[in-house]
Amino acid sequence: MRRLAINKDRFRHVARRTFLFLGFMVGIAACAKAPITGRSQLHLVPDSEMITMANQQYTDFLKANKLSTDKRATAQVRLVGGRVAGAVDRWLRENGMASEAKQYKWEFNLVQSKEMNAWCMPGGKVVVYTGLLPVTKTDNGLAVVLGHEIAHAVAKHGSERMSQALLAQLGGVALSTALHSQPDKTRSLWLNAYGVGAQVGYLLPFSRTQESEADHLGLIFMAMAGYNPDEAVNFWQRMVAANKGGAPPEFLSSHPADSRRISQIRSWLPEARRYYTQSAMR
Repeated sequence: MRRLAINKDRFRHVARRTFLFLGFMVGIAACAKAPITGRSQLHLVPDSEMITMANQQYTDFLKANKLSTDKRATAQVRLVGGRVAGAVDRWLRENGMASEAKQYKWEFNLVQSKEMNAWCMPGGKVVVYTGLLPVTKTDNGLAVVLGHEIAHAVAKHGSERMSQALLAQLGGVALSTALHSQPDKTRSLWLNAYGVGAQVGYLLPFSRTQESEADHLGLIFMAMAGYNPDEAVNFWQRMVAANKGGAPPEFLSSHPADSRRISQIRSWLPEARRYYTQSAMR
């Protein structure tokens, strides 16, 4: 009986130390800060693992989807994207993050699809869907979209979402462990950051925060690249008009309500205009 008691005490001691260690590690990860806004973030997944998985998913996506044959539109996406990426690279280096700047191997592709969508994976792999171009209309409109999507990558929202999903769905195990033990589920988490049962009240509020943060950072990045940030209001108004099916209520949506988004953008425009003015002086 005594031996069992000792083993039980030892188990409790080890469990307590393990719990404290995990709490310490989560605490360290949560000390990460989003650029410019300074918001605290949870990062449990190393950048190297995120980029490795992103590259694989990006390669698989390009194999399964048709690239646009419109050379002019493709050139536009790559020109505007390259300028915004160049501004981001400059901002990172000027703010002591040259090592992070080196992680981005920027690549821009236009995919043939009626869907109004675009995304940027960790490491700088960017895709725009042709269905979005009638809404972007101009280089400035396209810069709004690319600035927003690139901001998601720079702010490491993918890592943050994946960390939240790993905690909610798999108990916070390492990404490499999750890929080995539950590969299908982990890939699903990667492509859709939230799982059934965790959508309302936990992950979606973080996602709305990330979307607003990407709007804010995207304005600054497009302005630094020499694109007029005032176009952001016009673009989102066109998106509202193009969304004939309407949008879900904000409390069940991962995106801010249209009226709130436009109001927030207007509040950030004075800051973005300063960067736009500075870009003209370069």
